Amino acid sequence: MRKEISTERHQEESRASDHPLHVSDSDTGYHRDGGEPPTLPRTTIPESRGTSLFRATQVIKLLQSKYHYKEEAEIICNKVQVKLSKECFHPSKSCITDLRTSHWEEAIQETKGGAANRKLAEECYFLWKSTRLQHMTLAEDVKAMLTELRKEVRLLLLTNGEQQTQREKIKACACQSYFDAIVVGGEQKEEKPAPSIFYYSCDLLGVQPGDCVMVGDTLETDIQGGLNAGLKATVWINKNGMVPLKSSPRPHYIVSSVLELPALLQSIDCKVSVSA
Repeated sequence: MRKEISTERHQEESRASDHPLHVSDSDTGYHRDGGEPPTLPRTTIPESRGTSLFRATQVIKLLQSKYHYKEEAEIICNKVQVKLSKECFHPSKSCITDLRTSHWEEAIQETKGGAANRKLAEECYFLWKSTRLQHMTLAEDVKAMLTELRKEVRLLLLTNGEQQTQREKIKACACQSYFDAIVVGGEQKEEKPAPSIFYYSCDLLGVQPGDCVMVGDTLETDIQGGLNAGLKATVWINKNGMVPLKSSPRPHYIVSSVLELPALLQSIDCKVSVSA
């Protein structure tokens, strides 16, 4: 039987360099070249609203050296971080660039008072954005793992998030060549955990949901979505050893590192062969 795997990366603020396959905002899938196609494991791509990737050091230096802000510089950046965590984006009402520039504009005005300074807000936003993207890279061991997996299975990257933001992250990570397909939730009618985006991903790979494996680091979207769609298996990447709530979705498998995937997938294949 052939199995498919889909993976995703965690929220936007998860560091791609720390865990390129951090399963929370993006997904990856793989498909084996013999027998039935395997499901894609979902690999996560950090989301822009997260906190672990909030890199504001360069902005603080800019505000202090060029504009002579003192402790206000860090206060402004902290305010922006809070605004990002509460961000509600509606594509029909605004673009992500305008929205996030407004976060900086509001934070500056709230801290310094006076008239709004859109020009300074734009300078801060684009510096913050470029610095963040520079730190989004795939680790060499993850690249090697994906390269080897792709010899046997099809891989699909599935990520939630706004279209422009997620595509910029994907480009910055230079991960396109490691996957057979990439699906961004902001480009679809529904995002994870809705079953429809998983069915769409399976269709792209030409496989059935029952032949796919979902790999992700977020229980509420990655694992719950895989369960909702009736995938063959779900794999939760729990690198911090977090103890989930009793009410949380229950994954079929748990690993502490995405690098454990090859061995786990082989184990799943063996169980399928025995049961068949």
